[in-house]
Amino acid sequence: MVDVRNLTVGVLGGTGAQGKGLAIRWAQAGLNVLIGSRSAERAEQAAEEIAEAGGGSVRGCDNSECAAGADVVLAALPWEAHADTLSELRSELAEKIVIDCVNPLGFDKKGPYALEVEEGSAAQQAEALLPDSRVTAAFHHVSAVKLADTSVRHVDLDVLVLGDDREATDLVRALADVIPGVRGIYGGRLRNAHQVEALTANVIAINRRYKAHAGLRVTDV
Repeated sequence: MVDVRNLTVGVLGGTGAQGKGLAIRWAQAGLNVLIGSRSAERAEQAAEEIAEAGGGSVRGCDNSECAAGADVVLAALPWEAHADTLSELRSELAEKIVIDCVNPLGFDKKGPYALEVEEGSAAQQAEALLPDSRVTAAFHHVSAVKLADTSVRHVDLDVLVLGDDREATDLVRALADVIPGVRGIYGGRLRNAHQVEALTANVIAINRRYKAHAGLRVTDV
């Protein structure tokens, strides 16, 4: 597998639950982590909290500095801010591996449901907005609660990694593998990201019914 120990990983939206949870685990694994936010002050506060929780090298900054300073960047943005934020960072993200973990979901009285995206999926929208970046999709079904709970030593799940660039998907799989208990599994081309993003609605429904923090496992691999 790819050696990711010397990489700096940037997390756009790193003050949100999903981004912050992954940042905690990557920092604990010894990676250099940049927390990005529209507010540098909020990012710095989140970085301090991660450091206090036993994280390693982590620093907060605004989204632009995060994108420019990282080797690989996770987009953990609210769906409503997805397009605008990535468009603004096109030059900073050029030539870099971008991991999109955004799930375009709606919620009503019946529960969560997948939203229609003109490009097909959030990841394909990112690909259209970032033509000079190497866009992948991953980390859609990871429980933010389990990630943030450092007493959980073994996070029991597989991460589906999608993309059209073999080298990029291998690196993202390796980033999944550094989290104890997690395994990165190649899940197909980026055009198949819609199914993976939409499945998050089912996972949320499972968690609500069973009061759990369920993940996915791929068998026979």
